[in-house]
Amino acid sequence: MIRFIICGSFAVLFLVGSLPILLIEFLIGIFFPDVRARSCQFIIKWVFKALLFLAGTHVEFIGEENVPKDRAVLYTPNHRSIFDVIITYTRCPRQTGYVAKKETSYIPIFSIWMAFMNCTFLDRNDLRKGLKVIKHCIDLVNDGKSITIFPEGTRNKGDDLLLPFHQGSFKIAEKTGCPIIPVAISNSQEIFEAHLPWVKSTHVYVEYCKPIEVSEMDRSHYKEISSMVSSEIEEALNRHKLTP
Repeated sequence: MIRFIICGSFAVLFLVGSLPILLIEFLIGIFFPDVRARSCQFIIKWVFKALLFLAGTHVEFIGEENVPKDRAVLYTPNHRSIFDVIITYTRCPRQTGYVAKKETSYIPIFSIWMAFMNCTFLDRNDLRKGLKVIKHCIDLVNDGKSITIFPEGTRNKGDDLLLPFHQGSFKIAEKTGCPIIPVAISNSQEIFEAHLPWVKSTHVYVEYCKPIEVSEMDRSHYKEISSMVSSEIEEALNRHKLTP
């Protein structure tokens, strides 16, 4: 329980104490939105690293050499924990926006930070709004910013290795030709979700699989992208399930 209290207190203190910083970032963003995004990314990376330290989370990152540093990409991780965002964001080498469920936009103060970092909020029950979000993400990728989307659509709370993927998750790559980076996150649910409300020291594996170069694919093969990404993530998850 002590880790939960420490992590929760740190998060609340940061959010409340960051209000003056958000005002400054708002003013910067009026004239220099990219500067604001980079500044916010730097701050939130530090905050997320501090949260992982306080939670006692050790993360082993594998395959980071597979992530292109000179162009935008679409990250497609599996999703087991709220810590998945915290873990993966600390390693984004360039500006990266996350596609989050609309409920996240109701979190006071933090949702403002997310908006300043090119994150978008998706209502999967509203097709028209969903298409607008995908269009916005396409514009971001064309502007050189990476995007992270969880193709399962929600956290996997069951025993299945993966939930079915939403085909629309890959439209961003199909329309822009950016590489897809399948990301396999193993054991993150053991930080918090597996034993609510305790936060426990945990070893997590994050593997960045080899990029799927959508620009080199024939359009007739786009329907295979979902299974390709799923297979890459499944293989990595099975590897790390066997790792002591």
